[in-house]
Amino acid sequence: MKINVVENVLKANDAVAEANRRRLEQVHLLAVNLMSSPGSGKTTLLESTIPALGTDFPCAVLVGDLQTTRDAERLGRAAVQATQINTGKGCHLDAAQVAEGLKGLDLERLAFLFIENVGNMVCPASYDLGEHVKAVLLSVPEGDDKVAKYPVLFQGADVILLTKIDLIGVLDFDRDRVLDDISKLNTRAPIIEVSSKTGQGIDKWLAWLAEQRKQRVETLE
Repeated sequence: MKINVVENVLKANDAVAEANRRRLEQVHLLAVNLMSSPGSGKTTLLESTIPALGTDFPCAVLVGDLQTTRDAERLGRAAVQATQINTGKGCHLDAAQVAEGLKGLDLERLAFLFIENVGNMVCPASYDLGEHVKAVLLSVPEGDDKVAKYPVLFQGADVILLTKIDLIGVLDFDRDRVLDDISKLNTRAPIIEVSSKTGQGIDKWLAWLAEQRKQRVETLE
């Protein structure tokens, strides 16, 4: 009986997620779900990404956190629109919360929607939000054992970003171990090493975003 309840919850979530995706595609908007542990650099990455995309690709952000509006306030200075979704005790965003967040956005004006999920390497991996692509971040300070410990998150990734790569010479981080662990789980997702502090890899990340928009959204126009 418990298994059936969980299945029903996920089916209901998936139905709302699909409706979200259709709504976004109607206005030719690419949605990117960013997932990672707390402190991996999601907000800082977006602070670099959104201005770099420029006025030709206006962006909005839905920010998921248990409490506060601090990340949304930071990103509101860079994005055309920013909305905070506070989950209270919830460890992830769900499709219904995203649907509610979309109501406050002028979707017609946007090219990209970034969904900054709650910092967690377990729960967000199971919930479709209506995004087109999933970006998973792993920061150097977290250590090189996280891919093997949290395989579901990395299995579903469309791109994997190794963040804070400028610290790799300072911290004990085995890049080869991480790459080997990823190769056992996901061979389709590109791996991009980035540093929001130095700018390393940001150009590759931007190129990947542009290509995804071209492949998944612009073909609908």
